[in-house]
Amino acid sequence: MGGLKSWVVEAGLAGLSETDLVSGVCERLVASGMTLSRAVVLIDTLHPVHEGRAMRWHKGDPETTLVEYGRTSEGGEAAETWQRSPFFYLVEHKQTTMRRSLQPGTEAGIPYFSSFDEMRAEGGTSYFAMLAPFGADGVIGDMDCVYSAWVSDAPGGFTDADVALIEDLLPTLAMAMKCRSLMRIAETLVETYLGRDAGRMVLSGRIRRGVADRIPAVLWFSDLRGYTTISDTSPASEVIPLLNDYAEVAISAIYEAGGDVLKLMGDGILAIFRIDGDPEDACGRALSAAAAVQHSVTALNERRAADGMPTTQVYLGLHVGEVFYGNIGSVERLDFTVVGPAVNEVSRIASMCRSAERTILVSTAFAAATGAQRSRLVSVGRYALRGVRRPQELFTLEPTDQE
Repeated sequence: MGGLKSWVVEAGLAGLSETDLVSGVCERLVASGMTLSRAVVLIDTLHPVHEGRAMRWHKGDPETTLVEYGRTSEGGEAAETWQRSPFFYLVEHKQTTMRRSLQPGTEAGIPYFSSFDEMRAEGGTSYFAMLAPFGADGVIGDMDCVYSAWVSDAPGGFTDADVALIEDLLPTLAMAMKCRSLMRIAETLVETYLGRDAGRMVLSGRIRRGVADRIPAVLWFSDLRGYTTISDTSPASEVIPLLNDYAEVAISAIYEAGGDVLKLMGDGILAIFRIDGDPEDACGRALSAAAAVQHSVTALNERRAADGMPTTQVYLGLHVGEVFYGNIGSVERLDFTVVGPAVNEVSRIASMCRSAERTILVSTAFAAATGAQRSRLVSVGRYALRGVRRPQELFTLEPTDQE
């Protein structure tokens, strides 16, 4: 037993994934002589979409499977499955263990769970569930417990020694699972709130104030047409859904084209497409994202209009230039972002969309860097940009590229 605990500790310190931890434990339990046919380990998390993750091990399957489940508090299938589970029963009755025979004729006097029928059909003879709850100071979001269930297909089911072994092992496994989950939560949070590239850089140790790289990049700045009027005249309950709908369209297109979103500023989005070598590739990806946004906004507006909700358009400016990319702020509060004249210029370009009566405008520098894709752009004339010394020619996508 001491050897298995040591392996769990070493695996946790090495950063093994939750599925590898569960696989390693189950395989070692079987190797030690325990007749184990299946196991599941669940841990809730802190994530904008998923409530938690379930690791499912089955004897004979090559890999432990990972299932991410939705929020049980929001109803639906996830809530119904949870409320029918032995885990819910344990939580509701403030218990931490449940041991049940799955042999026919042993159901009388105990709660019935439909999942037992599936286990019995697979040859399961004995079931043991155990919770490892965290203390109040150890709770992170919804992550307050590690849930586990173990099934034997031995003729006599789990022995008392088997159950004692699992009970002794689970706190160590729960600690390793919690450590790995906390690392995953950190990755999720920094990528969600800082952006994917910035998040990775922060987690790698780039957190010193004033440390910034000078990089060439395509800059994206977009906002919503008439947002101030919409927010002033629409019910407050409609403003956040509107922002979410249009942000989803823009951010999805940026990410699919390999860009990185750095800031959400009300209705505004600042993003970059890093340039590695020839800028033509980054410019082409930004143009493809811009065209995708226009297509998606058309479909979104049709849906929102049909539901009687306000609609708008995404105004977008694209520029290319060198920026400083890194940590800016005070000791207590830092922001990982880009600064420089090119950032100011791209916001000015986006603000000209209304005057130019276009939803997409790109700079002269951007047009010059597009290479073979220059044919996708047409000039809309020369414009004076606030804070920029000289007027410059602006371009937009060919109409056929925006249909």
